[in-house]
Amino acid sequence: MRQIWAIIAIIFKFNWRVLQFMRELVFNMIFLVLCCVIIGLITLYKSDSILDKKYLGALYVDLQGVVVDQVSTPNPLNRVSRELLGKPMHRLKTNSLFNIVNTIRKAATDDRITGMVLRLDNLVSADQSALNFIGKAILEFKQLGKPIYAIGDNFSQLQYYLASYANQIFLAPQGVVEVQGFSMNTLYYKTFLEKLKINSFIFRVGTYKSAVEPLMRNNMSPEAYEENIQWLNSLWSNYLDTVAKNRGTTPADIFPGTEVFLRKLDAANGDNTKYAVDQKLVDKIYTRTQMENVLTKQFGWNTTDKHFNYISIYDYSDKITNTKTEKTGNVAVIVVQGTIMDNGQMPGIANAELISQQIRDARLNENIKAIILRVNTPGGSVSGSDLIRSELMSVRESEKPIIVSMGGIAASGGYWISTPANYIIASPITLTGSIGIFGVLNTFEKSLNSLGIYSDGISTTSLSDISITKGISPAFSKMMQLTIENGYQTFIKLVSQSRHKTFDEVDKIAQGRVWVGIEAKKNGLVDQLGDFDDAVKKAAKLANLEDVKLDWMQPDLTFIDQILLELNVNFQTLVPDILQVFLPQFLSTNIRQQEQFFLNVNDPQNRYALCLTCAEIN
Repeated sequence: MRQIWAIIAIIFKFNWRVLQFMRELVFNMIFLVLCCVIIGLITLYKSDSILDKKYLGALYVDLQGVVVDQVSTPNPLNRVSRELLGKPMHRLKTNSLFNIVNTIRKAATDDRITGMVLRLDNLVSADQSALNFIGKAILEFKQLGKPIYAIGDNFSQLQYYLASYANQIFLAPQGVVEVQGFSMNTLYYKTFLEKLKINSFIFRVGTYKSAVEPLMRNNMSPEAYEENIQWLNSLWSNYLDTVAKNRGTTPADIFPGTEVFLRKLDAANGDNTKYAVDQKLVDKIYTRTQMENVLTKQFGWNTTDKHFNYISIYDYSDKITNTKTEKTGNVAVIVVQGTIMDNGQMPGIANAELISQQIRDARLNENIKAIILRVNTPGGSVSGSDLIRSELMSVRESEKPIIVSMGGIAASGGYWISTPANYIIASPITLTGSIGIFGVLNTFEKSLNSLGIYSDGISTTSLSDISITKGISPAFSKMMQLTIENGYQTFIKLVSQSRHKTFDEVDKIAQGRVWVGIEAKKNGLVDQLGDFDDAVKKAAKLANLEDVKLDWMQPDLTFIDQILLELNVNFQTLVPDILQVFLPQFLSTNIRQQEQFFLNVNDPQNRYALCLTCAEIN
């Protein structure tokens, strides 16, 4: 008996020690977090004090990572974490497009800022629509007579697009300007799924609805090729025209064609740097020391930090940003960014529940007189898209105008949610349309059978006997196809009603086909070609407002919520992308797309209005 009690006592002591350890661990973690926050606030205070000096010099636009419409973690906590943890890996950093533009515009009228230096080596990703908007702000800066320099060891195609807005471009010896054209690549794995013995049941409507082609083909269909080559060529033409205009030359000089390019490169003995100068892609070939000498002569020397006088765009943005969230705006801005899903809080996901709640709050807020819906999404769940659309229809009934501002992508479900708008504004190079839906169900009965695992059971009807371990019945397959066709009919009706067209007129330009903004305007899918500034002007006009104050709708989070979200976002972003840093960009892009598609397919009816062909381009 004593032995039993002794064992119980040992177990009790062990459990008590575990609980005591956990308690101390939790309290220590809380203590460390509080210490870090205090240190971070002190650091921010000191940095702000330093920034109050009279002369700052150049605005150093050292953009890193990716540019998005809205960052996942709200200010000011992301600023504190940046000060505490240091700058994250540049490939993982996210930047708000509108914060960048606002910062450049503030600097343009700041007497302490006497010029701009673009250092874009670590800029990884941004769509052309976003780059155009940033470029617009840079041109405004330039028009005030402040010089702009772009410097770099190399310029990727994306980086050079933004660098072309500068007065002068300096390239390092042995550097290269990569202007070679666009491409898009998709992984196809029909044979791969067959080898894994996975059954993919596909239901779709639309000749051009190619989002499911990777599951059912090993290559691109002729219809998909026809669609993709059209919008890809449009983006390439816009690229060449914009860069040529910025550089005061012709598109043929920026890229003379493959054969001429190779001939000229051969004449330069394969020297990419010399070719860049000969083609006037850059102005000077300078070492870093020579670049610094030129910039020091222009902006002066900082004896403390041992570099020419400048302030990073991130530090300048921190200084001018009001950390208090004002709720006195009269125009609400609601951002739909990423794949639309019914719920979920992580980068790359547009939470339909959260967005619909933001729309509802704006509708019920008497101070809000209009809503700008910023759409930058390839679509997603039909139920999630319709949840957002339904809430927007309630706004229309309340007679508050809705203006849709389309970003780089506003396709499929992105267009579905745009249908209640009073007015739609798209960039000339926005990818939109893709009016069509599809359904996908993967079952694994053959895979399991090959391992000696079988599934059996009973059901009251053939429609209920559905399982990923057993497959689907012909009756369920027919029901799914009918549901998909009904969804397509609903989509066409929504578009025809909102755009004042007949069903047949919309069906002719639908079929899942993607259109660039210019073509979408010709087809009557959008009202105007423009940018976010145009959307603000239109909101003011429709709501009869003389002074527009934007209320950027953000989720209301407690301080603890912000800490947890910051840690969660950093972890979810960091873990998968560490491997992707070492992968080719097209492969890592495909991995991200497929990950989003398969891990977030949560539509209750398995119906998706999603454009996977609206891919990142290289």
